[in-house]
Order: sequence, then C-alpha cells, then structure tokens
Amino acid sequence: MSKSTVYDIAWNFLVALEATRRAEPIRPLLFVVHSLGGIVVKEMLRRSSGCHVERSHLRNIFESTEGIIFFGTPHGSAGPCRFIQRVAESVFKAAGFSANNKVVDSLLPSSERLRELREDFGPMACRQGWIIHSFQEQIGVRSLGWRKVVEDVSSCLNLQAVETTEHIGRNHMNMCRFSGPEDVEYVKFTAALDRILRGRGKRPGAESVPPSTELKKQELLIKRQALLESLRFDQIDARQMNIKTAHVDTCRWLLENAEYLKWLDVDRRDDHGGLLWLKGKLGTGKSTLTKFALSNARKMINDRITLSFFFNARGDYLERTTLGLYRSILLQLLETKPTLQDILDSRILSTTNTGYQWSVELLKEVFEHAIQLLSRQSVLCFIDALDECDDTEVRDMVSFFEHMGNTPGIQFHIFFSSRHYPHITAKKGLTIVLEKSKEHDKDIAIYIQNQLRIGQSNLAKEIREQLQHKSSGIFMWVVLVVAILNKEFDDGNMHALRRKLQDIPAKLHDLFREIFTRDSHNSDSFRLCMQWVLFSRYPLRPEELYFAIISSIEPHLATGWDRSEITVDTIQKFILSSSKGLVEITDVTRIGTTARFGPFPTVQFIHESVKDFFLKDEGYRELWPDFEHRFQGLSDEKLKQCCLNQISIAIEKQLRADLSFSALLNLFRDAYPFLNYAISNVLYHAYHAERGSVSHGLI
Repeated sequence: MSKSTVYDIAWNFLVALEATRRAEPIRPLLFVVHSLGGIVVKEMLRRSSGCHVERSHLRNIFESTEGIIFFGTPHGSAGPCRFIQRVAESVFKAAGFSANNKVVDSLLPSSERLRELREDFGPMACRQGWIIHSFQEQIGVRSLGWRKVVEDVSSCLNLQAVETTEHIGRNHMNMCRFSGPEDVEYVKFTAALDRILRGRGKRPGAESVPPSTELKKQELLIKRQALLESLRFDQIDARQMNIKTAHVDTCRWLLENAEYLKWLDVDRRDDHGGLLWLKGKLGTGKSTLTKFALSNARKMINDRITLSFFFNARGDYLERTTLGLYRSILLQLLETKPTLQDILDSRILSTTNTGYQWSVELLKEVFEHAIQLLSRQSVLCFIDALDECDDTEVRDMVSFFEHMGNTPGIQFHIFFSSRHYPHITAKKGLTIVLEKSKEHDKDIAIYIQNQLRIGQSNLAKEIREQLQHKSSGIFMWVVLVVAILNKEFDDGNMHALRRKLQDIPAKLHDLFREIFTRDSHNSDSFRLCMQWVLFSRYPLRPEELYFAIISSIEPHLATGWDRSEITVDTIQKFILSSSKGLVEITDVTRIGTTARFGPFPTVQFIHESVKDFFLKDEGYRELWPDFEHRFQGLSDEKLKQCCLNQISIAIEKQLRADLSFSALLNLFRDAYPFLNYAISNVLYHAYHAERGSVSHGLI
C-alpha cells in the first residue's frame, strides 16, 4: 500500500545504491532485472544521467553501468501508462491474485513520464554503448488464456547495435527461476552474462561503440517505432472481430459475382476506377458479407495487400471517424510492408502527454505517398458501414479514395459497404445492391433451413416459405423472427406458429416495437438499460451496467459486489433479460492482440438498427410518450441520478468505515465497479440534461 510511484522508487534505489558503493564508486555495474523491475532500473539510470555538479556522485551509477539483462520487461507502447497497467494486472492475475487496481495505480507515474522514459532510454543506451540482453517469455500463462504477459514486440528495445534478444522456455512468472546449473535455460543466462563480462570496459570512445551515423540510425528507428505505435489505438479492429462470421454455405456467391470479378480484374480497372460499392437496406447483412470478402481476399495466394476498417457508431471516437480509419489503414500498410516505414523519418508531429498527434490531412498525405512507393502492387481496401460515420467526413474520404483509384501507376481497389442513405455520387464504380440479389435470397433460405428448428413437416416447410417471402431480404429481421419461432416451438406451440408468423410485423422498426412491448416484465430495468446503452459517455463494461441499473431500481443491492453471489453469468443473464435480447456483450477473445492495453468486454446493441429505432425513428415516443421531445435530456437526468445514488451509497459506507474518500476509492474500487464512472461523469450527465432543457437544482 506504498504511496510511492515507480519514479519515487527509482530515485530511492539510486540514492541507496550510491550509498553502498562509496568505497568503490566507479566499480562496474551490471543490472539483472525482471518484469516491472526493468522499468525501475531504466528510470533510475535516466535520473542518474541527469545528475551534475552538486549531485555528481549520483551520476557515477550511470557512468559505471556496463550492461543490463532484461527478463520480460515491458518496454514499449503508444499509451505507456495503460500498457504498463495491463502488464501489471496480468502479473497479478498470473500469480493468482486479483488484478488490484489500487496497487497498480499507486505504482504508476504519469503517462507523460513513462512516454519520456521510453523515448529517452534507447538513445541513451546507444550513446553509452551498454551491452543489453533481453530475454523474452516463450510460454503463455494458463490463467490468461495461454497468452503471454508481455508479448515479444514489447519485451525488446529494438536496439540492434547494442541489444541481443532470446527466448526463455518458460512463462513470465518462472522465466528467471532455474532448477540448477545444468538447467538449459540457466545456461542461456550464464552465456549472456559471460558475453557482457567479456565486453566490459569498452566504454564510449572504444571500438565497440557505434559510430555517430549508427547512433543516428538507431535514434531514427526508435522514433519510427514510436510513430508506428502512435497510430495504434484501443479497439482498432474490435468492430470487425465482433461481426459474426458468415453462416456456413452463405456469402460464397460473392466470389462468382460478375461485378466483384470485374472489380478484382486489374485490366478492367480503368472502367470502374477501382471502386466497388456494396449497398443494402438496414439489417441486410452488409457487414457480414464485407467481412467474408475481406477474409477471402487475405487467403488469396498472390502479392496483393489487404487493408480494412469497419466503422462503429457505437464505439469510441476513433472507431466512428475517418481519423481512426486513416490511422488504422496506414498502420496496417506499414506493418505489412516494413520497407515503407522510412517515410515516417521526416515527419514532424506535435506531441501531448498522450503521444504524437496525427491530423487527417497528414495521414492522407503519408498514406498516398506509401501507396505510390508500392509501384504497381495491388492494394485491396475494405471499408464497412460508411453510414456510421459523419456524412461530411465520408464525402471527403470517398473523394480522396476516388483520387487514389484514378492515379496512374498504382493499383488501388476500394470496397465500400453502406446503406443507401446518405447517397454519395461516385464518378466511376461498380455497385451491388444486396436486397436485390437472388444469391442473397438464397443465403437467407439456407439460414432459415438450418436455424429454424421446427422439424421437417409440411407445416414446417410452409412456415419456412412464408418466412422467406416476408423477410424482404432483411437478414436481421430473419434472425430475430427465427429466435421467436424457435421459442414458440420449444414451448410446444407448433400449432400456433402460422398465426405467430402472420402477427409478426414485416418491417424491422415495427418488429422492434413488438419485441419491446410484448410484455411489461422488468419495464423499469428495460428502460434504464436502453438509456444507459444509448447515452453513456463511453461503452460500459457489463458489471458497470449491472450496478448502474441496480443503483436506481434496487439501491440496497448496490452496496458492494459479492462475486460469490453475483457471478459474471448472473450479470450476463440480467443484461440479456433487461434488454429483451437486443443488447450484447462484445467478445474480447476474438479481438486478439489488437486492443493492446488490455481488451475488456463492453455492452452494445446487437445492431445499429436498434439505436436507429430509438433516435432516428423516434421509437421512444411510441414506447414512452411521457418523454415527448426531451428523451435525451430526461435520460441524462436519470443517468445523473443513478450516479448520485452510487456516490451516496459509497459516502455512507465511508462514514460508517471512518475512511478518507480517497482511501475509500482505493479500497472499494473492485467492490463498486460503477463508482469510478459515477464520480467521473455525474457532472457530464448533469450538463447534458441541462442542455436538453431539463432543469435541476444543485447536485
């Protein structure tokens, strides 16, 4: 429970180390460090290097250092504070403890300080000629789903002039624990130790020190890596990963579609300018088909480069803007073709405490330059859900990609997917309208045949045919109706299926209304669930949403999270019931390593059409007429009250426990999952309630 940060610990270590060496102040030093201990030593050496005049005795530590052996130290990331926090939490979990945020947070210095350390240490190590050996974990940890605590890309410094990397055949926790002198992994360590000892004494000025040109090269490589990392962001392709894979035997028709084949044909590119636009009504399955096309393109055995971005109106800012799009596709291109990365060397970007700042115009300029350097190598770029991005941004993006597609000497093919509105006219291009495709109708028939589990009787055949006809090509409608009919069949109501299907509205909007109003069970939690998913400042985690709702409808249950009573499964069932099945929890296991700072599940609507029902179509007026035209304002007022309820419960606990409020935050961070959101955003919701013409007194 120390209040010291890594920064403080490093300084204390420096002072203590100097005190023990006063008899031999210039004795050579070699550091052997494991995991987050490496961060402490790096920071300590940086502090030592800055000691001059009256503190020159502390600089001896820096001057005497000959080398460092790192074991699984997390070195790099664009957002270092959150990255290091994820590593620390993983270490806790791997060791069998809960990921205790209060301990992690108490250790971490600011993101700015960690970013400076990452950028300063590499050039410093090269100038000093330190001999560095970075051991990387080879085996993942069972409690983390066999993932590594620190992936290889982060456990090395990328300092080719001074660093050697090597794997240790153990996991993060055991990589520096050896059974004895004959342990093959210990032999690796002693070999590294011997190499550093033999190189001892070759300080700056000796032959082993890289020349100035090599130092500049290393500094450029470090800056280049930092710029690459600055393009990455949380959930960079989470939307794509959470789109369900096409049902077996569906979507394959696209590979034989005449327009699609023309689009791939390089010789016919002048006819269509490299543009193919997939259009369809709300809920027709455009994203699933786009994901299928992308997956197939990546399997092609040729030299084509595939890039992709899936807009997500339900996601964070970068997930729904062209700024995020350009950052994502530029990063994909530069990582696919590392030889292009030197175009970053001359870029001058402004910085903040979160790292380098990219503008849309600069990203477009760098991306176009990189594409031009590819000569005539083909690039296929898949962009989904243009309608989930701002209309003005989309028009500018379409214009830019049209320009790219018509530039002589490059082979740039763009695959757009969107609804029919907003309509954007393209000078050239091919179009596939999904709901008009006979092959798309066949896909729906295949889905109905396989997923509607009502047997194979004549009545079942008749119902399948009626369902197909009534769907009008809207896949989302079919998915929802199949679930309703399956439930009726499971309840023994086979005789009522025909009438049930006849009563189900044919339009998706009307079906949503039917689902929302067919029973009044849990009406309070349903309305509050919808308000939170629609108007929370950012997507909530399942446990946050659970306690956000509970804090309002049953505040006596929001006094703490007892995991033995309220399990993850309990929370998932509660959300499913409260949302009437139209809210889902994102599957982070499908995101892989792209969400670099610790992917976590969040809550979102199963489809953008649900959000449209409430906001664009004003479906809320049909469900809750009392809101009139102040739906968002009154909703924010309600969410503000939920936040106040949670804060009040915490204050009451504070008074009874006689704790300071800061101590309460640390002690009950895990017990009150919604408390942090409530404290951080109560004024945000109060402000937006006021903007929505909802007056309130002091909060």
